[in-house]
Amino acid sequence: MLSQLDDVEKHFDELTALMADPAVAGDPKRYAVVAREQAGMEQTVRTWREYKRVRAELEGAREMLGEDSAELREMARAEVAELEERLESLDQELRILLLPKDENDDRDVLLEIRAGTGGDEASLFAADLLRMYMRFAETQRWKVETLSASPTEVGGYKEVIVSVSGDRVYARLKFESGVHRVQRIPETESQGRIHTSACTVAVLPEADEVEVEIRDQDLRIDVYRSSGPGGQSVNTTDSAVRVTHVPTGMVVICQDEKSQHKNKAKALKVLAARLLERETARADAEMSEARKKMVGSGDRSERIRTYNFPQNRLTDHRIGLTLYHLDDIVAGPGLVEVIDACTAWFNAELLKGDE
Repeated sequence: MLSQLDDVEKHFDELTALMADPAVAGDPKRYAVVAREQAGMEQTVRTWREYKRVRAELEGAREMLGEDSAELREMARAEVAELEERLESLDQELRILLLPKDENDDRDVLLEIRAGTGGDEASLFAADLLRMYMRFAETQRWKVETLSASPTEVGGYKEVIVSVSGDRVYARLKFESGVHRVQRIPETESQGRIHTSACTVAVLPEADEVEVEIRDQDLRIDVYRSSGPGGQSVNTTDSAVRVTHVPTGMVVICQDEKSQHKNKAKALKVLAARLLERETARADAEMSEARKKMVGSGDRSERIRTYNFPQNRLTDHRIGLTLYHLDDIVAGPGLVEVIDACTAWFNAELLKGDE
């Protein structure tokens, strides 16, 4: 590992020198490529340099253990213990940084939330999940845009799809895919009984145009009038669009915009992401074990998390995490603790397989 890190540091310095080269600096496209690669290595190099500094200090502290003065030896023992602990922490961090990167980590995503079992209560929970993710996105300075929504009369959603763009969105949200279960007393429940409902969350990395070819002859596009709760444009113009991808049978419906063209563009964006996910899953079938560790079996019928409102408790069943500040989590900012825990657990599982 150490020789590998020396090579990484050497290449990082070469890239840094390239960025200062007038020939590279004067070529925006080339400079952007070099800068992106250098930025991707920066944390690893910074941690490696800290590791070497601590290792050198530890060697010096160990030499002091042979001092004649009992006081100096005691100081040295305390320093050695502290530096050994720090070095072990840096070693673990470096091993994680050297793990194979998920090629989708830097991508923007499409976040799909669908109400499952539970009727109106499930649709309301879908709206709660959407608010949670949108508020979390605000804390990360991400941009969220609604692509498609099927609202219910009680203020929830049968289905809602949003695009989330920003820094390393997929890396942060990829562990959210799966079935989310809620346990709480609905407002309409007169006898105070706790009801259980569920929603499905899917996090799809956005597809680049060059990655997914969607041929016009493979599409069937139908237009019709929007329906459901809405403004003045509902049921007045043929702006809603249904796109069917004939080879796969995939169907995407968008009716949020007043413009038929905008609805079509959004529908094609969703379709491209779903096709990319399908192709990725097929290509990575032999590597499915890693994906199972991300979202259980990968089957979206599997429950990954329970939100118990009466007990203010959140449980992530994949990693055995239980937290008792559900109110802060569903408010958005507290979700970072859950996401960090899932990321740490998955990295630890990868390290086990790497040993």
